[in-house]
Amino acid sequence: MADSSEGEEEGKLTGGSQQLVVDDDLREMGKKAAWSVSSYKPGNGVLSLRDDNLETYWQSDGAQPHLVNVQFQKKVKLQLVVLYVDFKLDESYTPGKISIRAGDGFHNLKEIKAVELVKPTGWMHISLSGNDPRETFANTFMLQIAVLSNHLNGRDTHIRQIKVYGPRPNPIPLQPFQFTSTEFITYSAVR
Repeated sequence: MADSSEGEEEGKLTGGSQQLVVDDDLREMGKKAAWSVSSYKPGNGVLSLRDDNLETYWQSDGAQPHLVNVQFQKKVKLQLVVLYVDFKLDESYTPGKISIRAGDGFHNLKEIKAVELVKPTGWMHISLSGNDPRETFANTFMLQIAVLSNHLNGRDTHIRQIKVYGPRPNPIPLQPFQFTSTEFITYSAVR
């Protein structure tokens, strides 16, 4: 995967990419979810996060933290959250600290990732993999993206787009591997 951040240390992300680039083995999972936000200014609601238009944005309208909730009907594996933010355009509306939480629902969300965005402009990639190499994804019914603070002590926030990615499923589930060479077919258990 092409990492969009110019620098990443101890949960700090800087830079950003103008082009959205993710691994081919990932698929966007947001279409399968119900999206909601904690608050919004009229005309700048949750639909603006998912319209694939970088000119529109969700704008919160209330006290922090500002929340984006992504709920799935069944448990899904998620590996990556990608959001488009623009410090040059949005200044004090730009998120500074973000907490990503996962769980079965609102009652048991736990923080799985905390990041600080340093004057970000572009697509910011936030990996959901844990410190243990076996933890490559979050297996969850719900993901919550919480904006804990903004740049320049801003109150409300702007996020222009959010995408969530999980691993692509096996293209032919429950199908055994098909041998093609004569030698492998000769020694295979299934004929």
